[in-house]
Amino acid sequence: MAACSSGDAGGVSSTSATSSNSSSASSAVGSPSPSVSTPDRSPFTGRPNWVAKPVMVIKIPNTGRAQPHLGLTQADIVYVEEVEWGMTRIAAVFSSNIPDVVGPVRSARISDIELIAQFGKPIFAFSGAQQKMQPVIAAASLYNESAEVASQAYFRDDSRRSPDNQMVRPKDLLKLAPDASLARDIGFQFAVEPPSGGEAANTVSVRWPDSHVSFAWEANEGYVVSFDGNLAQAAEGGSQVASTVVIQYVTQTDSGYGDRYGGRTPLAQTVGTGQALVLRDGEVWETTWSRPEATVGTTFTLADGSPMPFAIGQPWILLVNDQMKAVFG
Repeated sequence: MAACSSGDAGGVSSTSATSSNSSSASSAVGSPSPSVSTPDRSPFTGRPNWVAKPVMVIKIPNTGRAQPHLGLTQADIVYVEEVEWGMTRIAAVFSSNIPDVVGPVRSARISDIELIAQFGKPIFAFSGAQQKMQPVIAAASLYNESAEVASQAYFRDDSRRSPDNQMVRPKDLLKLAPDASLARDIGFQFAVEPPSGGEAANTVSVRWPDSHVSFAWEANEGYVVSFDGNLAQAAEGGSQVASTVVIQYVTQTDSGYGDRYGGRTPLAQTVGTGQALVLRDGEVWETTWSRPEATVGTTFTLADGSPMPFAIGQPWILLVNDQMKAVFG
């Protein structure tokens, strides 16, 4: 399988993505295990005893000084997206569990608008956005509950360094937007057991010019997350751990936005089709992702057309420029 082709002398393998308009995938697949995606299980995590609740998307930085993150372990889904200067930032989706406090909270980006449209009209929590992006946010299908709009729900944690010290009380945001969309099917499938046809992949990493996100498989935990070579810490104790890791290759273009220092903001196109690598249970599969329009979710399929089931639990989805590659070990 191309996803685990021969690598360097150190035994690390790599994969290159094709264009995100491609519909090809590996032919070395097997039958997936029976899906557990049923009405009483979360469409975001596959966990049982689920009751539909409002959806909230919170923007979180992942730099060293932003850690330890508070509340991120309770997110249903964690997206990682590229921003200016080859840095990355998190868009965390909450619904099943709403922590008392989440943070730090940072600013929105244009890629967020298309990404979160699949959730209907969710609450969008962030701290700041470019002035010319404000009309875009106002016109989008979301409840703008930013620090500028809902200041009463935000506070500064003086034990942290500014600007990565703004925190939010999500339950206060729920009171301000009681009609936010409930969690619904966004295309994910889940199964207790993985399909056949995967290849061993105990570690995977993606390097942007100024950001490095990696995952290491631990059989009794899941994929332990590291940022820039350091374990991603949780303020409530322990590390950040993903049940499933998705490297979703997307087309990126210059969005027309940028920062005051000349950095350009990339636009990740999450509507369309392309290749994705899905890791679970210490193995990796090549899949095809498809999202026909912004208001619907994303499906991940094996080469034979069958759904690629995620492991039960919190998936991390990295939106990666299709000109980049992931490195496996």
